[in-house]
Amino acid sequence: MSPTVARVFAPRRTRRAGPEAPQGSVVAGVDVGATWVRIAVVGGSGRAQVVTRPARPIPELSKLLLTVRAGRTGRLSKLDALVVASRGVWTSAERQRVARRLRGIARRIEVLSDAQAAALGALGGRAGVLVLSGTGSIVLGRSERGRWARAGGLGPLLGDEGSGFWLGREWLRATTDGEDVMPARRLVQSANPVARIAALAPAVIRRARRGDRRARAIVADAQRHLAAFAADVARRLGLAAPVDVSWAGSVMGDAWFRRGVARALARTGVRARWHAPIEAPVIAAARLAQQLAARNRR
Repeated sequence: MSPTVARVFAPRRTRRAGPEAPQGSVVAGVDVGATWVRIAVVGGSGRAQVVTRPARPIPELSKLLLTVRAGRTGRLSKLDALVVASRGVWTSAERQRVARRLRGIARRIEVLSDAQAAALGALGGRAGVLVLSGTGSIVLGRSERGRWARAGGLGPLLGDEGSGFWLGREWLRATTDGEDVMPARRLVQSANPVARIAALAPAVIRRARRGDRRARAIVADAQRHLAAFAADVARRLGLAAPVDVSWAGSVMGDAWFRRGVARALARTGVRARWHAPIEAPVIAAARLAQQLAARNRR
């Protein structure tokens, strides 16, 4: 079955970080998520075709990429460049491991963290801070010189403060009492306990917005954690005020929750300029692939 085409469009114009791909080249950016994999194929015209399919392991991406490549051009030849934004990669060894699994699909392959791609897309390539909170959480910043800094992102066992999982877990802790433990036990013993517990977060936020005392305390703590991470990253990078700040993830996508994070960040003394994400992570990955192809042709 051929990939489902989500949309065809010309990526939004933002400040470029480097040269465009040569005329006639075909490149791709890939955003590998927990639920979906998104692929943006860009030809020499600069127009991106984005397809979305259910998530799959990295080794299975090669066949999907070939299918998308053939659908875009009618050919099965190699891509000129491929940039993959993947979960669970940060070190050079982790990036190289993913690149090796995709060897042969493109002339040049680079791998980066999905959070880095989200930050590049949300900030339009500018210096600033991304506050990401969905099932998990991480705050990522980038300086004018391209230096990265992060806070959080250690997963549910060691961190994920302010995430959907964190909100759900704190709610269970606050509301599970005495013998009434069976609902919490069922969640903990389910096939995917982190996702199931994180699914409680929207209800916790709704309760907080309506004035529930326990929920408001939990949500306020989550907002303070994320704000503290953002302040730490901004200061370590020496970002000049006002600091550009954007967001990603389902929890930060809630406008009421996000306003609370903005107020908490202001209380840390960081003067921020908040703005909506400029473009999707997969488009940021495709832009990097264009630049990679251009460097390769020099």
